[in-house]
Amino acid sequence: MVNQTSGVLYGLGVGPGDPELLTLKAVRLLNECAVVAYPAPETGAGLAWEIAKPHLSASPEVLPLRLPISVDPFPAQQAYDDAAESLATRLTSGKSVAVLCEGDPLFYGSFMYLLERLSGKFRIEVVPGVSSPMACAAALGWPLVAHNELLTVLPGPLPEAELESRLQAPGVFVLMKVGRHFTKLRDLLNRCDLADDACYVEHATRPDQRVLPLDEVDPETVPYFSMILARRA
Repeated sequence: MVNQTSGVLYGLGVGPGDPELLTLKAVRLLNECAVVAYPAPETGAGLAWEIAKPHLSASPEVLPLRLPISVDPFPAQQAYDDAAESLATRLTSGKSVAVLCEGDPLFYGSFMYLLERLSGKFRIEVVPGVSSPMACAAALGWPLVAHNELLTVLPGPLPEAELESRLQAPGVFVLMKVGRHFTKLRDLLNRCDLADDACYVEHATRPDQRVLPLDEVDPETVPYFSMILARRA
């Protein structure tokens, strides 16, 4: 049962990197909440915090949520359990909490795992943000979908055979989480006759944004925050 006397948990999408892409609602709630939490690596600050920080005019409690990125689900599950418990303590005391999330909270966002743990116990509101496919399309000046085109979002870590099967369909493809999978994805796009109409974007909307054709990308320098857009007529 939802605790009606608790604080409210807000999942705030802060967009892909440019602080000016936060919504007015996200900025307002950022400064109204008693606690601002954000996902962070095991040491140091997180990108979501760096994006939102220029808009902060209040003095909330700042709570980094140490959420390791690992192929092993068990440490990550424990980290999310611990983060949810930390948020629950503050919510139960009547404090409203803003949890920052890069891009959109419910599009590959870490907030969804906290939502899963805290839903039904506390009042929760999700504030959408600009997601990375839209940011990359804008960086390219590239219409993402038009008329009756289909849009397929494919995570780079998927098995090669599954990716190849899905790339046979017509429509537009968003290849996310490119990073160390770039060579595999580039070779697949070549085999599927999509490479000539594909574009690569890294760190979209940030000062270090780069837009390149696939054959000019050095696979050794591709960051996690990178994406490939491709279209099959």
